[in-house]
Amino acid sequence: MLGRSERESGAHARLAAQIAKWHGADGLPAGTGADDLLDLGSTTSTLATVASIDDLAAVMHIGHPAQPSHDLERALLAASPSLVVTSAVAVPAQWVWVGRPGQATGSVVVDEAGMRDCRHVLRTLGANPRLVPSRTALDERIALSGRDGTLVVERSEIPAGWAEIPGSEQLSAGAPIWYGLVEARRPAPVVEGQAQVWFAFGPRDDHRGSLQQTLSVIAESGIDMQHLRSHRSLAGPHIFFSSFSCPDASVLSSLVTELAARDVAHRVLAVLPGRDFLPGPDALVPQWAPEHVGS
Repeated sequence: MLGRSERESGAHARLAAQIAKWHGADGLPAGTGADDLLDLGSTTSTLATVASIDDLAAVMHIGHPAQPSHDLERALLAASPSLVVTSAVAVPAQWVWVGRPGQATGSVVVDEAGMRDCRHVLRTLGANPRLVPSRTALDERIALSGRDGTLVVERSEIPAGWAEIPGSEQLSAGAPIWYGLVEARRPAPVVEGQAQVWFAFGPRDDHRGSLQQTLSVIAESGIDMQHLRSHRSLAGPHIFFSSFSCPDASVLSSLVTELAARDVAHRVLAVLPGRDFLPGPDALVPQWAPEHVGS
């Protein structure tokens, strides 16, 4: 069985399951409606349900394999240790901007998933977003939009008599949206060959140089870290979230053994088979401080 959180786009999650051929996807009914996957509630409830029910997995937005969504990283680490992301797939964006012909001049009603994926384009287009929960029914969104309002919805959800408005094509012209399959697996899956690994760790002592010591162990294992983010912990030391490409299972096993020997708390959050997950994460052109020129 496959499910999703109530905040996720049902159409995109279903398409991800079909493209990746995740178990249970073949049994989904025709169409791309939001009800094709089980609605498992909030992110916390979704993870708890997957951890407690055999043969249930969740299709979740992951950010990017090499640069995970921080919300998902935190949610996974706060949930059952059995949970791990086991596969990832890129899905073409299905978002469209629609309105009633000749009357589309008002604000745009958009849900949480649509805002997450389209907010930069909508701002560029000068739209005035009105955010609604993703569980809001289509007829409620139409009512909220008023006579001249517009909607951002999945292509399969365009209301009868509505049409795309200028700028709509930009919502699907950018990078695809990455989804992952979250399962209860204990121990974490072992993948033969290269895989992208999400790895959380917490040095035993939170003191000057403690992170450097742990990073040295990771570097000595031959791993080239691509992502590192810190977060406060109520348990004492800071938590660190990382993502890196691992050449094979033995390298990850050796790293885990070495960190355990040093009493470094750790957990594998994802093992995603493959390499070069293209397109890569969003990139920027940094504007560094100018070099100091002495007199």
